[in-house]
Amino acid sequence: MSPVSHFLVSWSMGSMFPFGKKDRVLVTLAGTIPDIDGIGLLWDLPASHASGGDLVYWARFHHILGHNLTFCLAIVFCAYFLASRRLMACFAVFLVFHIHLLCDLVGSKGPDQYWSIPYLLPFSNSWDFVWSGQWLLDSWQNFAITVMAIIFSCYMAWRKGISPVEVFSQRTNLAFVAALRKRFGSPVEIVTE
Repeated sequence: MSPVSHFLVSWSMGSMFPFGKKDRVLVTLAGTIPDIDGIGLLWDLPASHASGGDLVYWARFHHILGHNLTFCLAIVFCAYFLASRRLMACFAVFLVFHIHLLCDLVGSKGPDQYWSIPYLLPFSNSWDFVWSGQWLLDSWQNFAITVMAIIFSCYMAWRKGISPVEVFSQRTNLAFVAALRKRFGSPVEIVTE
């Protein structure tokens, strides 16, 4: 999946827990940050464009450095010290990290390669997961998941006043929520007696 899709899915998962903004942001980052190992693309694209060469650093390190249990445990460790609701946040961070890995396992095939998940790196190569039915990165399945995450995010913005935009700007989040509520009306609280 694309980093944008991972971001939206991770935020959606974090929004289902009884978290404040800080913990939702931590969960969102935990489900997105494994793709930091694709940063080699920043060096490869200009070089490959200029010389017509391959994407050396991206192909060598993507799905290697950040897509394993060791990196996950480092993220959980950080979340423990940063979160307000520590144990619940650590559970959510562990969960969304593994959802990221699952999404990559089923939906990140490139035009000429399958991506694997080297789960036990750097300690062992024994659990290197790959699925031969992996969807293309631009498949309808990945598109559908992203659209569902967008719809869910808009619903949460309208209903609860929170959206993935809060990760970047609370002010813009409030403007987005206000625009949705202006267009679709304010949510009506159900009163039970």
